[in-house]
Amino acid sequence: TELEEGTKQALAGESAPNKVFAHPLPFNVIPHIDAFQPNGYTKEEMKVVWETQKIFGDKGIACSCTAVRIPTKRAHSEAITIETAEDITAEGAREVLNAAPGVEVIDNPEEKKYPMPLTSTKKYDVEVGRIRPSLVFAPKGLELFVSGDQLLRGAALNAVIIAEEKLQESKKRKLEQ
Repeated sequence: TELEEGTKQALAGESAPNKVFAHPLPFNVIPHIDAFQPNGYTKEEMKVVWETQKIFGDKGIACSCTAVRIPTKRAHSEAITIETAEDITAEGAREVLNAAPGVEVIDNPEEKKYPMPLTSTKKYDVEVGRIRPSLVFAPKGLELFVSGDQLLRGAALNAVIIAEEKLQESKKRKLEQ
């Protein structure tokens, strides 16, 4: 791959070529994934917004991100800041996340345990950690970091999970009628 070959070349003191990406990948981060849109965001960044609004069924949910290509083999990671309508604590969020299907809380910075692409690769669950009050929004906000295997826990699996949940909701409503 371009990452593996480029890393070998960079370590040998040679320049790493970039054929697929706009810039060389080894020892670099590229704040550009997919095409830039008229609003200054990339299509990948807008997909995060659109998917968030779709999952919650609310086009009024405001969110923003910067998507950055980081040279890992197969995991996506995100630093997330959330603002809530009600007060929220890191402890309360950990409790909810620990009970959530598809989530593994890895949150012990003192022991250097937190989500990373190296540890989330080849797992179906998404790792969540670095859960702490937001310096901007506290007590009505949190900061957290997530990492997940994009091949095992990507949009396709999430769509299946959401569809299964919607089917269960539909069955439950029919039973209640």
